[in-house]
Amino acid sequence: MLFAPTLVAWQRRHGRHSLPWQNTRDPYRVWLSEIMLQQTQVSTVLGYYQRFLQRFPTVSDLGAATLDEVLAMWAGLGYYSRARNLHACAQAVREQHGGEFPRTALALQALPGIGRSTAAAIAAFCFAERVAILDGNVKRVLTRLLAFEGDMASSAQEKKLWAVATELLPAAPDMVAYTQGLMDLGSGVCTPRSPQCLLCPVSELCRGRQLGDPTRFPVKTKKLKRSQRENWWLWLEHEGQVLLQQRPAKGVWAGLWSLPLFEDEAALQAAALGLELGVGQGLETLPRIQHALTHFDWTLHTQRAELSCRPPEAQFQGQWVARERLADYALPAPLKKMIAF
Repeated sequence: MLFAPTLVAWQRRHGRHSLPWQNTRDPYRVWLSEIMLQQTQVSTVLGYYQRFLQRFPTVSDLGAATLDEVLAMWAGLGYYSRARNLHACAQAVREQHGGEFPRTALALQALPGIGRSTAAAIAAFCFAERVAILDGNVKRVLTRLLAFEGDMASSAQEKKLWAVATELLPAAPDMVAYTQGLMDLGSGVCTPRSPQCLLCPVSELCRGRQLGDPTRFPVKTKKLKRSQRENWWLWLEHEGQVLLQQRPAKGVWAGLWSLPLFEDEAALQAAALGLELGVGQGLETLPRIQHALTHFDWTLHTQRAELSCRPPEAQFQGQWVARERLADYALPAPLKKMIAF
């Protein structure tokens, strides 16, 4: 039994064929899906993908939009650097390439936010270039298939796996089905913690399974160190309007709109001194929020104040936004959940 022919036959019969970014050679649609699917499940991406295409039907439409518009559409999908790179890439395609994506993986990698695997996916699916992809799903499938002992934290070992992935590529016209098959196998069968080896079409070839523990692959010694963070939000509201402040261009939630954020409760209380609260009103403490990001777990406390008049701009800079318009702003996911639109 040969790996590529078996995988191709399985994909054509059992693989995914109905996702909205499949069965198309439009590089805009393939690129958009590839960026959205990075570290995000298909079920989450589906709604965002359709809404993005409705709002930005072409890459030129996306490039002509403002970053605030793009971030507002992306809000809740997480990993916001993807949205900023998405916008920068669309601008580059629009301004430097006349709204047409380059047709080779090498040229695609020169665009903002497009790495080697994403470039390969676009080139393979849209332009039939014989080039391997190596996203997380494919790495897992190939390292288990080969019992690849190389440490994926090492760029040298990853380079070796790239070479193997290229060698395994079949010729056209099977290449696209093979590439999609790798992605489907990694997504639905060869999963990170509980691989369904009995359903795998290539289980007889899998050296990881033969060794008794396919889950030990891929090998990656560099572990993510998580930290804890705690901050305080101040929700100021006056006559149905909420004060928002835009986050800095770099860092967590870069470019998104947020409530005023403080390092600790004492800093919030100091900033709130002198606020003119409504009659009988005081600072209301809301339930705390636990929010997990890539590198740390975040505890967010919120205190809310209904004001009888707005504070001086020198005390609180930002934009006062009507509650019914908050959905038009790019808000972090926990803030979207907390504020009832």
